[in-house]
Amino acid sequence: VQEEKIFAGKVLRLHVCTMEGAEWLEEVPEDTTVEKLKERCLKHCLPGSLEDPKTVTHHKLIHATSEKVLTDTKTVLEENIQDRDVLLLVKKRAPALLPKMADVVAEEKRKQEQKAPDKDAILKATANLPARSVDRTVTHHNMRDFQTELRKILVSLIEVAQKLLALNPDAVELFKKANAMLDEDEEDRVDEIALRQLTEMGFPESRAVKALRLNHMSVTQAMEWLIEHADDPSVDAPLPGQAPAEAPAEGAASSAEAAAGPSSEEGGEEAKDELTEIFKKIRRKREFRPDPRAVIALMEMGFDEKEVVDALRVNNNQQNAACEWLLGDRKPSPEDLDKGIDTNSPLFQAILENPVVQLGLTNPKTLLAFEDMLENPLNSTQWMNDPETGPVMLQISRIFQTLNRT
Repeated sequence: VQEEKIFAGKVLRLHVCTMEGAEWLEEVPEDTTVEKLKERCLKHCLPGSLEDPKTVTHHKLIHATSEKVLTDTKTVLEENIQDRDVLLLVKKRAPALLPKMADVVAEEKRKQEQKAPDKDAILKATANLPARSVDRTVTHHNMRDFQTELRKILVSLIEVAQKLLALNPDAVELFKKANAMLDEDEEDRVDEIALRQLTEMGFPESRAVKALRLNHMSVTQAMEWLIEHADDPSVDAPLPGQAPAEAPAEGAASSAEAAAGPSSEEGGEEAKDELTEIFKKIRRKREFRPDPRAVIALMEMGFDEKEVVDALRVNNNQQNAACEWLLGDRKPSPEDLDKGIDTNSPLFQAILENPVVQLGLTNPKTLLAFEDMLENPLNSTQWMNDPETGPVMLQISRIFQTLNRT
């Protein structure tokens, strides 16, 4: 008996097939390498193919059950192949051809052509073009002048509207209703559902109201604020620039007194005085309300509360602009905001002579719109879109733009 047969491993009978449909059995010892097995398979299905040494490397054996590609250097035993397993002999796919240098250059050139030009390329391409850009500083200055002039126009128009409305016999009743409407201003309301959610969590009502106003009625943000400032000694202090709690009650009492109206014995003079008082109440209710967050942020920078409120009033509650105002020359001043336009100026005369403006000044709603825009310029869009006050504001804007160009 030959020695190699005595010490030979277990012989496995393997079922081999090809992609072309050929099938046969191979009997190999379990210590046979996959490469040797592959050579035997190639001799069987492709006679003479082993003359080319690349033939073996261009084929692979795959275990049919596990779909695993067998490694040439491992043995059948190491690949855990069992008796009567099925193996598939397949030719490897040819590797992708490397692109030609000309193709690479062409592709790179195409990418460069599609790439957006950088700043230097733009400047080079437009170097000989005449300058047509508008001076942004001048544009900003003109916009600011328009806002300043518009405010002066509104101050003077309010005085005219009050005089005209005082002549209306129904003016007192109209403004009593307007006064009552202002008592229900949405900005003073607190979302009852949001407040209930916070109080049910155990937060004090006054503190929850403050948190909701600071966080634009967002329950989640208000809750985070309350937790963050739970140990803050000033957590219950009123918001900067906010009227004390008693003010609404006094205002309500005054409104109630105004609603009572003059007695029939007191005559038209007292009705006129009552209308004047109602105008004052409306003006007080339309007073500027600074953004509490902006006030706190600017005060933390070291500015006084009154200075901060003035800065926000001048700059329409814009925190960054208010900061620049505080650090700069502080123009226009808060006093400038209450000055009206020269009543003898061509601009004001042109506005008063406009029929649409004349008719609008007899409407109490126009006066309310002027008061609102005076103290809250950001609400101007709302009044521009209103069917009653919009045409008046449009005429004022057109007249200003026309005279400003001449």
